[in-house]
Amino acid sequence: MRNYQKELEVLLEETEEKRREFGMIPRLFLHSCCAPCSSYVLEYLSAFLSITVFYYNPNIGPQNEYEKRAAEQERIIREMSEQVLEGGEERRFYPVTFIKGAYEPEIFYEAAKGLENVPEGGERCMKCYELRLRKTAELAKVGGYDYFCTTLSISPLKKAGALMEIGERLAEECGVDYLPSDFKKKNGYKRSVELSAKFGLYRQNYCGCVFSRREAKKMDSL
Repeated sequence: MRNYQKELEVLLEETEEKRREFGMIPRLFLHSCCAPCSSYVLEYLSAFLSITVFYYNPNIGPQNEYEKRAAEQERIIREMSEQVLEGGEERRFYPVTFIKGAYEPEIFYEAAKGLENVPEGGERCMKCYELRLRKTAELAKVGGYDYFCTTLSISPLKKAGALMEIGERLAEECGVDYLPSDFKKKNGYKRSVELSAKFGLYRQNYCGCVFSRREAKKMDSL
């Protein structure tokens, strides 16, 4: 079984060697589902990569929820960029920029057609991951980025292997490398919860789509 975290660590070590020898800082086009999930990923990867966060989630509904999550994403980037971390010691933090994708719920509903009653984590979710990652890969190619990936793997409910399979397939199609990742490793999810509390981030109990919201409400009523 592949260890995606180990693969990432090897890649980041090679990145550091290139930085020291040639001054090269690779660029990452990072799809983010929300500010809480991105918090740890930004803290971790911004020491090695120049990151553009791409907030593109047509699954989220209604639109005011989309806008609220996008605003929190922009805020955490700004506030993390300004902070001095624990112990008063400044850490290296390469530039993090933000791109807000258009709100396109019709694309999600088209992909989910016929799968409305499939449980969370099933085929509907796989199609949703792919449509978001495809857009990310395409824009990474246009922008000349070295890598693309998503923050989604930080969730204990998301399977890193499935995301890797989609990402690597799209990498071949689009010609941009997919960054190996399973961000829940190394207590990544726990750290994201800590950072969310520290920055007072808006957190949700559902993924974002009307179907996940329906399941969350069902669980709350039990």
